[in-house]
Amino acid sequence: MWKWIGLGFLGAVAVLCVVIALQPSEFEVKRTLSMPAPPAAVFSEVEDFHKWEHWSPWEGLDPTMKKEYSGPAAGVGASYHWVGNDDVGEGQMTIRRADAPREIEVELVFMKPMTATNPTTFTFEPEGTGTRTTWHMKGTNDFVGKAFCLFMEMDRLVGGDFEKGLAALSVASQTVAAQAAASP
Repeated sequence: MWKWIGLGFLGAVAVLCVVIALQPSEFEVKRTLSMPAPPAAVFSEVEDFHKWEHWSPWEGLDPTMKKEYSGPAAGVGASYHWVGNDDVGEGQMTIRRADAPREIEVELVFMKPMTATNPTTFTFEPEGTGTRTTWHMKGTNDFVGKAFCLFMEMDRLVGGDFEKGLAALSVASQTVAAQAAASP
């Protein structure tokens, strides 16, 4: 009897391993929001990591998070490293390409709790007097990542945060645009 239970268990594990192995290796998360601010105002909020504290959905998750900025203040080469609690982990972002005011490419590297490198892109398309802003992240799953995604899909896990971040970015960009319009 124990032999059959053991064989049944091994068979179930084998089936689970096959199911995990057949999961997609790549994932992407993409959210878009129309913002009532010009592309240059939205672009300026994203290209400067110092300004992310006003709109990033992760900034408020750890008030004692340690942050370190390096490279130029904004644009290509600007880098932001953080170390925080379990909610934010440890990682680094570096701007690899900035095509003002159309697109910014960021290399996003997670160090803890799991290691991963996720290319992230922000695009800013003029839309009337505003901007259609898209936040897009791609990544690759290894076997463990595929297993994790059986229970928690990356789009569901991160997509809501992108939506919150874009909404806050819209507010921050409107403030920047209003200040620019009020300046002589």
